[in-house]
Parts: sequence; structure tokens; C-alpha cells
Amino acid sequence: SGKQTLKIFDGNDAVKRNQFRLISVPRIAKNEEVVEAALRAYYINDDQQEYELQTFTQQVLLSEDVINRNDAAEDSNLGSVFRESVPEAWIIRAKPKDEEVIRIYPAWLKVGMAYVSLRVNKGGTVQTVIKDVLPLLGRQMECFQNFKLVEVLMGSRQVQRMVLDNQELILNRLKDIRKTSIRQMNQTRFYIVENSKSIVQVNLFVGGLPPQLSPEEYSNILKEELAIKTNVVSVSHVYQAQGAVVLQISCFSEAERIYMLVKDTFVNDKPLNAVVIPAVMASKIPQNCCPLLVFVNPKSGGLKGRDLLYSFRKLLNPHQVFELTNGGPLPGFHTFSKVPSFRVLVCGGDGTVGWVLGALEEIRHKLVCSEPSVAILPLGTGNDLGRVLRWGAGYSGEDPYSILVSVDEADDVLMDRWTILLDAEEPAEGAENGIAEPEPPKIVQMNNYCGLGIDAELSLDFHHAREEEPGKFNSRFHNKGVYVKVGLQKISHTRNLHKDIKLQVDQHEVELPSIEGLIFINIPSWGSGADLWGSESDNRFEKPRIDDGLLEVVGVTGVVHMGQVQGGFRSGIRIAQGSYFRVTLLKPIPVQVDGEPWIQAPGQIIISAAGPKVHMLKKSKQKQKKTGS
Repeated sequence: SGKQTLKIFDGNDAVKRNQFRLISVPRIAKNEEVVEAALRAYYINDDQQEYELQTFTQQVLLSEDVINRNDAAEDSNLGSVFRESVPEAWIIRAKPKDEEVIRIYPAWLKVGMAYVSLRVNKGGTVQTVIKDVLPLLGRQMECFQNFKLVEVLMGSRQVQRMVLDNQELILNRLKDIRKTSIRQMNQTRFYIVENSKSIVQVNLFVGGLPPQLSPEEYSNILKEELAIKTNVVSVSHVYQAQGAVVLQISCFSEAERIYMLVKDTFVNDKPLNAVVIPAVMASKIPQNCCPLLVFVNPKSGGLKGRDLLYSFRKLLNPHQVFELTNGGPLPGFHTFSKVPSFRVLVCGGDGTVGWVLGALEEIRHKLVCSEPSVAILPLGTGNDLGRVLRWGAGYSGEDPYSILVSVDEADDVLMDRWTILLDAEEPAEGAENGIAEPEPPKIVQMNNYCGLGIDAELSLDFHHAREEEPGKFNSRFHNKGVYVKVGLQKISHTRNLHKDIKLQVDQHEVELPSIEGLIFINIPSWGSGADLWGSESDNRFEKPRIDDGLLEVVGVTGVVHMGQVQGGFRSGIRIAQGSYFRVTLLKPIPVQVDGEPWIQAPGQIIISAAGPKVHMLKKSKQKQKKTGS
């Protein structure tokens, strides 16, 4: 073969962990060509002339005795890096420099200025850097001893801060960082910070507690389960409806103890969860600034959710990106509760979007920005709401930066949300001691659609199949295949849903045709993009919109009809349009709301508008204008 595959390490840390990336280069490649390929493998855009390759044998993984082959006599020319004995692996090294231009970030010292550039030489210390930077920030009259230089590593998993010693040589520090990891250097920033008395304060969100308790009851539970020390721990916020509290802790060791203990604590057989909440200085955010709060469901879209989580934490401040599997949306909204203006990006399926919108509705009254606009990065199977708002049928690997640009340029639109009250009049099966009591009323929120009958039955079968083998449901293609399979099994079944339910729209009885499924739709996309209502004009009804305060009611005659709708050959049977609905169930019937199915006992279902309309972000049709910014 004319190609050679090499292991590339980006520094000593990668060597110790044996974490490398593979590159494939021609056997006749020159040194600089291999260096360029190695940098490209780690997404490093620096000038390849500033780097060189060092080679080592397998024993180096233990001894770290790295030999620089670039300085050897046999490699003094610009010939191929390969000789008779091709090395097994290479390390990227930065060439030593006598001087360098570094960026110093002023943070809150000068809002509106991202950074200042400063040239440092071999004798430049941290102290001289501070002295040289202050005049560039208009602080030349202030004493340099009132400031410090902080090294911040903004990794994908965490943020590390270290105050540098005043006498440390800056070029030596840069050399040490690059020796550890070339990538780490690209993720490291230097901030000049004003000295201040350090006050220890850790805000810890604790969720999973029983809902609707008083602050005193929550404190007693925490004392009993976590043995909190009341002299250093206090409850600063209580979210009764969600069963969550925020603890303010003035001791690092106590905060660490509680954080670790929460992970192994159960209350009423329900596990607790803990999230460290960053402190946002909302008063220092510029007036025209609108930060982005990002929620990512790592379980959505196979492994893509986890990859996006890391990507957005690199592109943005990691503190504004929240993992929904750890505490849900509430920690993120609490963190941004004092921010005067912000937007939200939800990365997940329609169910994840509904989860976040529901949490927003519950906490809206505690937010300074009570109506943030919400954008969607669709990671689920159907992604109907993402389709309607032009975010696409599903994420397929687009550059995360371009997604952020699209969110920045998106148009603000309003969307109706609906409250569904489910009031069962007959007792649930399996009542204890022969005493039968009806189920308590249940309230759910709807964004997309609500289905009764065959539509919900297929969703329920799909849901059961996913619960039995969750590991197999990691791609949209497989999920849709299973959905088709359960649908084919129902083709020969006959039902008479119209005989088992009664429908009332805006206080008027509506006679139902012969159908097997009844669907209430809020958006013009159902079942992965199908237009269930249809585009034909009809004098009986208004043209549907997502903000018109109306729901459309459509019937389907069976699985074959549903397949024809999804194939674009037919529409559903238009039944009604209104703003208030009452459905009477005469027998247990499958019901699904935004893809979440269950069997509903006989009783009443009432659907009505849910509070104020929600602000959504619709992707702009115009070509992106800010990709170069």
C-alpha cells in the first residue's frame, strides 16, 4: 500500500492515558505534511510551521523517554519522515519560542472588550504581564498588586481555574501546557482579575424530593437524610410543585459531602439528584445581550445528544449548557432566573421539548425574563414540531457553530399550548381490599397533538417494545421500522371507536363518522411530517395556524388510512375545529399526548387552552449572514 497509518498523541497526558488518533498519510509524505495531517486530526488550525513530530517506542508509554527525531542528523533534510524502521506512534510538539503574543481576557474589568493582545519574551513574568495589561484597560493609575492572573481551562466536561504565581515565567507556563496537551492549550484562557475577599458560597440544587411540602418539612427531610449542618447550610429557594430546593452552603467540604451523599440517597423510594448551580452576575450583563440557555437530552438521537453536549460546552460557557438527565430543566431555569433577557435551545425529540416547555410554564412567574423564546434542535424520531418551525426532520451532523448562528437569526413566533384534564369516572383495575376508588384527575400539557384509538394503540405497542429492549432503539431508522411492524400487525383488526366515545366541541355535540382513531392537532405535522388536516380549502373551517387558539379534530379509519396519510396520498377526515373540547369515554381506550401513550379509564377528557401562548423560534428562510462573525 502507498499509505501508512500512524498513531498521533497530542501530548504527555494522551501518552499516559494511551489516547491517540489515527491518521493516514502517503509513505512518501514530507515531515511538514505529516505534521499538518496530525494537527488536522485534533482540529488545531495553527500554523504547522510552529509544530514538529517526536517519535517514541512502545516502552515510552512507561518511561516517557521521548526522542525528537526532527533534530537528528538523518532527518535534517525535508525528506520523508519514514525510514526502514517506521515508528509506531508520534507526539505533536510545539517548537520553542523566544517570544509570543498572548491574549489576556479582562472579564468584568472592561465589559465590551473581548481580550487584549500582549507580546511577551523569555523574561516576561506574570507580574510584568499584569503591569503591561492594566494601561490597555484604562487602569494605569491602579496598583498592579490589586490584580491577579488566572489560568482557566474550559474543557468539555469541566472548568478548571488556577491563580498563577507573580514570579512565574509566562513562556515556561505556555510550554508546560502544550507539553501536557496541544488541545488543552487551545482550551486555555488567561484572565486578569481584581483581588477581592473570597467568600465561600456553593449553590446546590437538590431534586427528587416529595412535592408540595413546606420549607420546614424539606429542611427536616434534609437533616434526617443528609445530616446537613445548619450553621453552614441554608435553604435559599424552594420549588414545592417540583419537589426541589436550592441549598446555600458556605463550606466547600460540606458541599462536597452533601453532593456525594445525595447520589446514594432515596426518599420515598425515589432517588435524589444534585446539580451545582453557577452564580450568574445578571447586573453585569450588557443591556443588548441575550444569552442562550441550552438543554441537551443525551439519550435522544443515539450518541448524537452526548456529542452535542460536549460541542456546545466548548463553543459556549459550559455553565449555560445543561444535561436534562441530571435534574431536568429546573436547574437551568433557576440559574437564569435573574437574567433580564435570554433565549432557550432544546436539543431532543418532541417529548423533550414538551418537558422543557412544561417546566417553563411552571416556573415562569419566578423568572425576570418570563417569556424566553425557544429554539429546537430535533434529535427524536418524529420531530414534528421541529419540522413545522423549519429546524428539520432530525439532526444529521451539522456544524454546531452554524446551529448557534441559525438560532441567533431565527424569527420569533407564537404557539398555542393546551391543557388536557383526564377525569376517570370508574376505578382503576386491581384495587386493594376490594375497595374501588376512581383514579384522581390527571392534567397533562399538549403542544403537538392528542390521539385516541388506533393512533395511540400503535404508540403504546411501540412504547412497550422500546421498554423491553431499550438498547436497540438508538436510531430514527430502526424506530420507524418497529413502528411500521406494529402497524402491520393491526391491519386486520376492526374497531368502532365512534361507538365508544362522545365528542362535544365548544358546548355543541358533534356526531362522529365511522372511525378507528380520533386526533386533535395543534400543528400541521403529524406522524413524522404528514399533513393530517390536508391543504384543500374548506368553507366550514378556518385555515389552521399554530397561534390561532384553535385545535383541528381529525378522524382516521384504520392503519391503512394512516399509512396513506403518511405517504401523502390522502388526508384525514375533517370533523371539527374549536377551542374547548369534552370527550366522554364509555370504555377503556388508548390515549397518547405528544407521543406519550397510556390506557385511559372510562370518564371525561377536557381539552382547553393553556395560559399564554409560548414564544418559539422559527428558523429563518434567509441565507445565514453571520457565519463569518
